[in-house]
Amino acid sequence: MGAIFGPSGCGEEFYNQGHKSILEVPDFIKNYGLDAYEYSFGHGYHMSSELAKKAGELFKEKNIKVSIHAPFYINFANPDEIMYQKSQNYLRTGIKFLKAFGADRLVFHAASCGKLERSDAISLMTERIKETMDQFEKESLLDGIYLCPETMGKPMQIGTYKEVVDLCSLNSHILPTFDFGHINALEQGSMKEKEDFKRVIDYSIEKLGRERTSMAHVHFSKIQYGEKGEIRHLNFDDLIYGPEFYPFAEVLVEYDLSMRIICESMSDMPKDALTMKKIYQKMKIN
Repeated sequence: MGAIFGPSGCGEEFYNQGHKSILEVPDFIKNYGLDAYEYSFGHGYHMSSELAKKAGELFKEKNIKVSIHAPFYINFANPDEIMYQKSQNYLRTGIKFLKAFGADRLVFHAASCGKLERSDAISLMTERIKETMDQFEKESLLDGIYLCPETMGKPMQIGTYKEVVDLCSLNSHILPTFDFGHINALEQGSMKEKEDFKRVIDYSIEKLGRERTSMAHVHFSKIQYGEKGEIRHLNFDDLIYGPEFYPFAEVLVEYDLSMRIICESMSDMPKDALTMKKIYQKMKIN
């Protein structure tokens, strides 16, 4: 099948054209020549299930694959039991919206260290996510869907690419979200050459196998960073910060990966997503 591409949100262009509603997004994305879309509930689930269902039917008509981003408040390493239950319920509600949209992937930020030692935070997060997946399986919530923990861009967040891949080994319904802008920011500009991207993919293949790695979710954007990691997302026209897409495209083609690539640029998400798609398609032909 090969990789598919789309934006997270529609950027300024969507609103400048006079669009407002999620129901107008499927036509906008398809007219752009894109095949995927990610809707962010980062600041909470502010949408009715009925509207999500209507939007999902339109996305399906246009053959656009939809993913959802869960609220940013999730933290499976928070020692407070009530906060743990809230994190679990953010995922449970996300699954409800996944099914309303007819979507199949729920992206989430797994945890932050807080006041815990990193090793203790990882142990607590791992125990709780395993417990959560077991509970969701008992409730028959996971059929046909994947939960997708994301690599993170700040040192206090749990989400190096190895931490995310290791987390995915807990359950076959967990797929990694490789945010290469975050990886680049966390590692202070490490993602420059094809080999830099290959080490991430190779680790995933080693731990999860080729098939699950090929299905992985990807966020891609340039991100400004400092000593403490990620600062802000940028558009592809930025000439200072990376990563560049071309070396990752080489890996996509060389490994024949069928990943879903979501552009998270600052404001040019559809435009930059199309740029990635064109680079990838040209490279596949050549």
